[in-house]
Amino acid sequence: MRHGTRVGIDPGDARIGVARSDPSGFLATPVETVRRGKGDLARLRRIVADLEEETTVLEVVVGLPRSLGGGEGPAAVKVREFAAALAERVPVPVRLVDERLSTVSAEAMLRDQGRKGSKRRAMVDQAAAVVILQHALDTERASGKPPGEILERQA
Repeated sequence: MRHGTRVGIDPGDARIGVARSDPSGFLATPVETVRRGKGDLARLRRIVADLEEETTVLEVVVGLPRSLGGGEGPAAVKVREFAAALAERVPVPVRLVDERLSTVSAEAMLRDQGRKGSKRRAMVDQAAAVVILQHALDTERASGKPPGEILERQA
């Protein structure tokens, strides 16, 4: 298993959930929720830079919404565009990983913890980022290979 911190991203239409792993790549934890819009990519770049000051950041893992059948629709197109723009701004590789049902899993987890209403809505984006990143970490640990699809930076 590769050593270094990974950053997980759940890009929604209104908010972007952010999570991080420990340097061993074992456990994902929430970081923050970034409001979508002007300055969101700059804030994400700052989060990665801040983490780089304390640890080695290996990559950013972005959840790619696929249909249950594995296809990609309009939401996936938007995430691919977002991830490509992010890849131009952060100094580490960006990977796209399948995120089917991550928000549903995050909602269930928060509901099980007793979080209600607006508190749960405020945390669901971070929780979804944790689910996406934890799945990527578990996949890499099981397969021995980095998960998902790496984005190539544009020259």
